[in-house]
Amino acid sequence: MIRRYFYGDTIDNFLVTPKPQIFGELTSAHTSSHASLQGSQADAWHEEILLLKEILQTYIRRGHIFFEYTIPRMGRRIDVVLLIDGVILLLEFKAHNEAYSRHDIAQVWDYALDLKNFHEESHHRTIVPILVATDADNASTEYIPYDDKVFYPILTNRQRLATVIAEALLMSEPQNDSDDALWAISRYSPTPTIIEAASALYNNHSVADVSRSDASAENLTVTCAYISSVIEQARREHFKAICFVTGVPGAGKTLVGLNTATQQFNKGEVAVYLSGNFPLVQVLTEALARDKVQRMKAQGEKMAIGTARSEVKTFIQMIHHYRDTCLEGTKVVDGRIVADEAYFLNPKNLKKSYVPVDHVAIFDEAQRAWTREALASFMKRKKNYPNFPYSEPEYLISCLDRHDDWAVIVCLVGGGQEINTGEAGISEWIESLNRDYKDWHIYISDRLHDAEYAAGRSLDMLAEHAHVQLEPSLHLSVSMRSFRAENLSKFVQHLLDLDAEGARKIYQTLEYYPVVLTRSLSQAKRWLKSQARGSERYGMIVSSQAQRLKPLAIDVRFKPDVVHWFLDDETDVRSSFYLEDVATEFDVQGLELDWACVVWDGDFRYTPHGWTHHSFCGDKWQNINKPERKAFQKNAYRVLLTRARQGMVIVVPEGSEEDPTRSAAFYDSTYEYLKRIGIKEL
Repeated sequence: MIRRYFYGDTIDNFLVTPKPQIFGELTSAHTSSHASLQGSQADAWHEEILLLKEILQTYIRRGHIFFEYTIPRMGRRIDVVLLIDGVILLLEFKAHNEAYSRHDIAQVWDYALDLKNFHEESHHRTIVPILVATDADNASTEYIPYDDKVFYPILTNRQRLATVIAEALLMSEPQNDSDDALWAISRYSPTPTIIEAASALYNNHSVADVSRSDASAENLTVTCAYISSVIEQARREHFKAICFVTGVPGAGKTLVGLNTATQQFNKGEVAVYLSGNFPLVQVLTEALARDKVQRMKAQGEKMAIGTARSEVKTFIQMIHHYRDTCLEGTKVVDGRIVADEAYFLNPKNLKKSYVPVDHVAIFDEAQRAWTREALASFMKRKKNYPNFPYSEPEYLISCLDRHDDWAVIVCLVGGGQEINTGEAGISEWIESLNRDYKDWHIYISDRLHDAEYAAGRSLDMLAEHAHVQLEPSLHLSVSMRSFRAENLSKFVQHLLDLDAEGARKIYQTLEYYPVVLTRSLSQAKRWLKSQARGSERYGMIVSSQAQRLKPLAIDVRFKPDVVHWFLDDETDVRSSFYLEDVATEFDVQGLELDWACVVWDGDFRYTPHGWTHHSFCGDKWQNINKPERKAFQKNAYRVLLTRARQGMVIVVPEGSEEDPTRSAAFYDSTYEYLKRIGIKEL
């Protein structure tokens, strides 16, 4: 078993072990993690060892000490963890700091919340985060425990640390029957956001590190290992292959795709993760670039943010950009796209290539690829490329087929979703392979036959294909939904399906996931701010059709910069924390907040006869009658109501009888329905 800490022992043994021996263990563990040891880190360890040897003399036979305890979800380590009388004290040292920064306070608080939520042996223990700015003059003497027995971070300096530990223990409930050795090897079961997961994977963590230590982690690990084995075999034996991965909602298909891309990247190979979700790609690219810059800085090295962005963009791209890149230097001959040799012989283009640089391409939401008609129309109108001969699946396969030796495509397939106009569905991938790429090896999830994936009869065509293999490990059968929200999706499903009784029953199971209701936006904002701790992110989200929230200072026509909205902190007016700019279902699809405020407009109204659907045009609401548009609107609210990981407040405005576009009748029935389900009012 790989231990999570650099050094750990009983307090008794720590006190009698020579400092050079402890320092040697820390140095050895640090070196084995492939990171260079900076002088500042070495100095910090020397100071921490000396200080703790001095102040822990009174705690003989009362606990354990651990240095550099790893939090994989965050890709960071806690400086020191003390287990004394069963109480967990987290010490984050800021050597020679004279002040306590907001960032440092949030950091140590995040550590405490991470252990409380995801570390099995920490669930029922008291956790006390302590920020030690060694040279600070002032210190906080407030001891504020929350209901879950996590304290507000205590701020102290070198001189008062011993007093703070003693007083915190007096304020805490001891657990003398606790097993500290068991705590050190306890199951760690995180459910990271996609941003956290991508950052951890980019920094050489495995999917097991960033997923729950249960069936979901095993499922992910097996799927990723199988895809990796296909890639290695294709590289070794020089053939081309395609894998179709299916999964239940929230099972981690995107995580599988990112893991495959980053795993190849970290090996020095070229692979690309492709998505049509522009906000997701934007936010992930910027998050990984910023993370890279910060990690380089921590190692004493500098990297420009532009350089970091360029590095990330080599393996995370918009599918449309990738498609356009592969169009360079091509022409249509006899209904096929071929290389335009004259283009590549031009001295300006000698460094360009008809063959893509990537041998591995991962397509997220592969069922969303366009039909031949939709793509041909787009290429003619937007790219001045007439007579485009392929559907998007066929074209993307053809791009990887340009390699002479080997290539692998991984298709991540979502199920149970309406096929939008112009989308080909998964059947077009199958039919393209069967029609023109009979030498490709095909690895299919054994669940692709299920009706929800809409592969239809096209799968039957593969019966005579020479290289087809059904593979159970390509299906992700276990959801990785938020640690507090396993039942949230079911609750929202019943709510939207007008099953009030079913929704009420599931709502009662959401003990650790608060969902509350109000008619006051200001009250909702106060509640949101009161719930969030550490760096937990909160924000306000609305339907893209919510046109009559302008009296509440909400204008959906203003599009926020999703990078700033999702990534910047509470000091930036453009961030979600300011609760000024709102995001819509298009901005948040595939991303998450910790806490959300969902503001419900008159576009989607409850009536005893079912939902009514409306679009605001000109100066009045108009009914939506097309079934397709109704389905999209219902799905928009499904997205909004499932974006929060830890809890949400729903605001249904009161309306105004002075404004016929905001009549109380547009809102009251919806509010009463949500109340009838049992949602608690603020």
